[in-house]
Amino acid sequence: MKNKLLWLLLAFTFAAFNTTQAAAQLMPQEQQAQAAHLAAEILSRHHYKHVALDDSLSEQIFDNYLKALDGEKMFFLQTDIDQFTIARTKLDDAILNENLSTPFAIFNLYQQRMTERYTYARSLLKKVFDFKTKESYQYTRKNAPWAQSADELNDLWRKRVKNDWLRLKLAGKDDKSIVETLGKRYQNSLNSLSKIKSEDVFQNFMNAYAMAIDPHTNYMGVRASEEFDISMRLSLVGIGAVLHDKDEYTTIRELVAGGPAALSGKLKVGDRIVGVGQGEDSPITEIMGWRIDDAVALIRGTEDSVVRLDVLPAESGADGKHKLISLVRKKISLDKQAAKKSIIEVKDGGVTRHIGVISLPGFYQDFAARQSGDKNYKSATRDVAHLLEELKNDQVDGVLMDLRNNGGGALNEAVELTGLFIDQGPVVQQRDSRGHISVESDTNPGLAWNGPLGVLINRASASASEIFAAAIQDYGRGVVIGEPSFGKGTVQTVASLDQIAKNDKPKFGELKMTIAQFFRINGGTTQLRGVTPDIGLLSITDTEDFGESSFNNALPWSQIKAADYTPAGNLTGIVPLLVASHDKRVSHDQDFQYLKEDMVEFDKLRRKNLISLNEGDRRNERETQEAREKSREKHRNATDKASAEARNHALQDDGMLSSERNLSADLAIENANKNAKDILLNEAAHVLSDEVKLLKTNSRLAATLQ
Repeated sequence: MKNKLLWLLLAFTFAAFNTTQAAAQLMPQEQQAQAAHLAAEILSRHHYKHVALDDSLSEQIFDNYLKALDGEKMFFLQTDIDQFTIARTKLDDAILNENLSTPFAIFNLYQQRMTERYTYARSLLKKVFDFKTKESYQYTRKNAPWAQSADELNDLWRKRVKNDWLRLKLAGKDDKSIVETLGKRYQNSLNSLSKIKSEDVFQNFMNAYAMAIDPHTNYMGVRASEEFDISMRLSLVGIGAVLHDKDEYTTIRELVAGGPAALSGKLKVGDRIVGVGQGEDSPITEIMGWRIDDAVALIRGTEDSVVRLDVLPAESGADGKHKLISLVRKKISLDKQAAKKSIIEVKDGGVTRHIGVISLPGFYQDFAARQSGDKNYKSATRDVAHLLEELKNDQVDGVLMDLRNNGGGALNEAVELTGLFIDQGPVVQQRDSRGHISVESDTNPGLAWNGPLGVLINRASASASEIFAAAIQDYGRGVVIGEPSFGKGTVQTVASLDQIAKNDKPKFGELKMTIAQFFRINGGTTQLRGVTPDIGLLSITDTEDFGESSFNNALPWSQIKAADYTPAGNLTGIVPLLVASHDKRVSHDQDFQYLKEDMVEFDKLRRKNLISLNEGDRRNERETQEAREKSREKHRNATDKASAEARNHALQDDGMLSSERNLSADLAIENANKNAKDILLNEAAHVLSDEVKLLKTNSRLAATLQ
């Protein structure tokens, strides 16, 4: 009875803050409370860290939840935080007692505060800003204190709106168009609040709980689980169109080659889907104003089924003539997220060497297809093996595996991929929560590639990427190039709460839960420290904000006994020579030096964390940047100059959000980024070319790599 009274008091206290938005309040569902309790039982018993759900963990959940909602401290007031204190050590009880009214009440107040802020932002558009005043805007506030009063928060938002206005003004927009753009922007933010659902709040709260245990434990609702599965198998059933939300319309951003939409010839980029029907004679459901994920879920379906689309053509106005299109859904392969190859020509005096590059965005695998015996199941290793055969036919001199921004994936794919470059042996060690150590090994004889090998990594290379890079480094099989990797040395498994609860239909979601820690075959771990490259390139990431070391509850670095393995080579003699060549080359590489200058400037601005709201100061900064770019163009050749000019034009700050630009302008920016000269990749190819040269001209060094 005492607990019931406490929860009634908490719910009443927080609900009292939200009287102006009572109709919009979101409430927890019974199945969510049940899922939370079941998740707590599993996490408490089976997680690698064995963390009890108690008052201490409740405090961490509380902090995580506030950070997820208002990490930049732009909505809540200090008085709100003070009122929340009563719940700080009660969130464990909320989960165990299956009463989620408190986290939902906190969210409802957050939603009210958002409504107040964006309404206030719109009201400021009726006023005149003085851009001659000397004042600054702090654009990152995660370490700032909560605003003490509504007046203080109003001033923060005044500066935010003033900065939004000034960016558009500097891009050449007049006052009328600025008011129109910002008015629509803030109204869209208000509109998005009405689209938030109970499951969104629940997922936010459950992730606050899961990540309080360790950074890589997550809760995934039913829809998030479906998206995770798609990302692993790289396929889905649908029409083959990339969709996005633009002005409340579900708009086609891209057509997938070979998909039903592209093959039909009836749809094009920019067309707007305003209604969806299931089957040839089904009624049309209007989706105007829907969330994009809801619209996508309606358009997807079972293979070979019919979907009817009510389409407003790109060239038509809001009152234009619609067309009805029927398509048969098919399996769509997400080839853009799969492994790809390219060849870089490296000129060295009178010699041209060819370096094959394989870019691998993730360690994907279609688990279900593999388990069912499908011989053509999707697999990162199988794709890379196929590309290696093509590169051998192309007679490349070396192969560079580009694992930048590869956040990992299937552990067995990391082991099997390593096996393409070594001839059997251990790849990674695992230690479970009981301290039991197991070894994952490549058991397939032979190599897919036995020539010179490089691995390019950056701070966003994590987990399976680190397993692969570490194994290649420990075996002495190839040279690792780039910046220190993420530092995620833990293993996760996905547990279906619905399977555990024996639910007939999905409703509880899944847990991605840490169950083990992995170790290199040399006994060390990539946890916290990551993989240190043999040859370091520019570090372009802020390690304080990104990487395992940025989490306050990350597992510590540790070490176990080395596995029994035989190195494939010894790079200790060749690495210093490669470093010397690299240092000499980049000191004369103007593009590399420009990038270095840009990183120094970016770091300085990041640490300053202030932007001037004085128009004269901002114009001077813009002119200085443009003058610097023009000066650089003088030193580029004709091809590089044209590429740089196009990219600078596309990426010049226009003050707009992606959704506010016309589609062609937004796609131009995307293409400019995609086609930009990749300075770090080119340098990594030169490093590998140096290795090829050394091995051909120095028989002693070559012998150490046999």
